Amino acid sequence: MSTKPIIGINCDFRPGKKDAPSLSWINSGYYDKITAGGGIPVIAPPYDDDNDLKQFLNMVDGIVLTGCKLDLDPIPLGLEKHPASRAMPSRRECFDRRLAKMAYSLKIPVLAIGSGMQLMNVICGGTLYSDISEAVPRPLQHRDLVESTLRHVLEIVPGSRMDEIYGPGEIRVNSDHHMAVDQLAPVFKVGATTPDGVIEAYETISDDWFCLGVQFHPESESGSALDMQVIEAFMESCKEPVPEFLSFTQGQAA
Repeated sequence: MSTKPIIGINCDFRPGKKDAPSLSWINSGYYDKITAGGGIPVIAPPYDDDNDLKQFLNMVDGIVLTGCKLDLDPIPLGLEKHPASRAMPSRRECFDRRLAKMAYSLKIPVLAIGSGMQLMNVICGGTLYSDISEAVPRPLQHRDLVESTLRHVLEIVPGSRMDEIYGPGEIRVNSDHHMAVDQLAPVFKVGATTPDGVIEAYETISDDWFCLGVQFHPESESGSALDMQVIEAFMESCKEPVPEFLSFTQGQAA
């Protein structure tokens, strides 16, 4: 019997309040879609120790860098705080940054979703818009504060991995964000945009690392059946041999 890929998934976090303890949680769509794609999901709490994080990454074959209803803190990004910004707890963002940076260094396959896509772009040297409505000329609607099933069209770049995943034809995806990728990191190329030019998917330019970033949410109940193809493409990459990184971890431990 073949061994299923083990997929690490970061989780959401809420600090304790006077009437409630701190807690971590995760949308079930993440682990359900990984399971449906033939993987074994393993949830990663926000480890404080880098050695614990390295040991965790030694166990997994890939990482899903999840999205969040809240935003990356715009201040450390050199952006002005926008009225629509609601920063995620610092414990989550700090851990997610360490997780993304280590996954990039070790060339572990990554599927980055939503704010996870934005974070990985920043970690790899890119920048973000603090708010689409003010940064993009004649923007489409990318978030509806009332309706949670907003969808829009994707314009897929011919010859891209997204093109391989979806093939020709119009693709519509869910949308729930106001921040977005501005300057793309040098290690990525555009896989899809919306008609207003906002980057909705990117992929690595090299063959030695699989990283696919999507601004939409294939794990969500508002996703389409076609979105499972994104999960399946990621799962296929996790079955391939991962470059040897034992020397990296030993060097860091020294």
